[in-house]
Parts: sequence; C-alpha cells; structure tokens
Amino acid sequence: YAAEMENPSMIPFIPVVLQKKKDVLFGNMPEIYDFHNRIFLRELENYIDCPELVGRCFLQRMEDLQIYERYCRNKPRSESLWRQCSDCIFFQECQKKLEHKLGLDSYLLKPVQRITKYQLLLKELLKYSKNSEGAEDLQEALAAILGILKAVNDSMHQIAITGYEGNLNELGKLLMQGSFNVWTDHKKGHAKVKDLARFKPMQRHLFLHEKALLFCKRREENGE
Repeated sequence: YAAEMENPSMIPFIPVVLQKKKDVLFGNMPEIYDFHNRIFLRELENYIDCPELVGRCFLQRMEDLQIYERYCRNKPRSESLWRQCSDCIFFQECQKKLEHKLGLDSYLLKPVQRITKYQLLLKELLKYSKNSEGAEDLQEALAAILGILKAVNDSMHQIAITGYEGNLNELGKLLMQGSFNVWTDHKKGHAKVKDLARFKPMQRHLFLHEKALLFCKRREENGE
C-alpha cells in the first residue's frame, strides 16, 4: 500500500485528504519492520533450542521495543485518516492487486496486536520454565513488556483529551488512569434532585498526575 502511494499511475486515485499523509497513515511501521527483519528475528532464532532463555533477548532489546509505543501513540491519527478515505478507489485497487481478503485497517492493527502477544508469550514461557536458568530473565522481561503496554495505554488515553485549557505537561507524570463512577452533591436545588444526583453515578475517566487529578467525560462521535 505504501509503495503504491508513490506509484505515478495510482496517484490520481489518491484522495486529497490522503495526499502527503503516508507517515500519518502508517506511522513508524517501516521502522518496526526493519527492526524485526534485520535484528530481532535473527536474535530470537538463536534461542530455538533453548526457548527458556529467550528472556535475555527481550531484555537486551527492551529499549528498541519502545518503537511500538510510538506506533500506538500515532494510531488515533491513523484511524481518523483511514475513516475519511477507507472506501476510496485507491484502497480498493490496492487490495484487489494484492489479493488481500482483509482491508488495510486489519494490517495496521497488527503492531498493536503484536506487542500484546509478547506478554502472553512470556507468561506462557514462564509458566513452563519456573525452575529453569532463564526464569528470572523471563520474569524481568515480562515486567518490562507490561510496563511498555501500560505506557502505550496511558499515552493513547492522554492523546484523546480535548478541552483542557491548561498545559497537560505541567501536571507532572501520569501515575494512574482509569474509568470510575463519580457521584456529586448539588448544594442547590430541590431535595429530589439532590437524591437523584447522590445515587445515580456519572461515568468519568480519571487521570492521576503528580500535581493534579483530572476528571474527563467521554465524548461520543458518530455513535461511538
């Protein structure tokens, strides 16, 4: 798909909204591919005969694996762009030429699925390698991957915040975030309104930063 965006015969089919937006649509997927093809795959293959030691490989490349975090941070922008032009002739022709059963969006999701599968793989290896030489490395690698997943999840939620009048960076490091039921007590108004507000919770997404607790309301767009 990316190569076809540079194909002179296909350029007339590219919608205006997609022109010069290849980096937005694909994020740093080329970087992820290059890392796996040139480095990580070869290193993983060294542990075919001793898979219980593969934790070492993950630990050595943990900094490199943070490329997934950058990909996931861009994912909301990529999805927004895809929704605007998913049914255009350009993508239809590309899919037909490649003989793909699935659309491009299914493949753009692969890196997100891959980083999630790594922690499942490490958990499974750890389950069967508890008394092995590499158990400690597997445990450490799993903790590090879970840390990356948390950072990915936190950053994707933070990107979605709109309407805050201050500077989010000034709130300090994000310590925790999640959805909660929130109750408010209205000091003014009829008693029945007060009772309703007290017992009917509101769903809010809270972000606990070092310097502040931010309450956010989920905004629905196009029924989502």
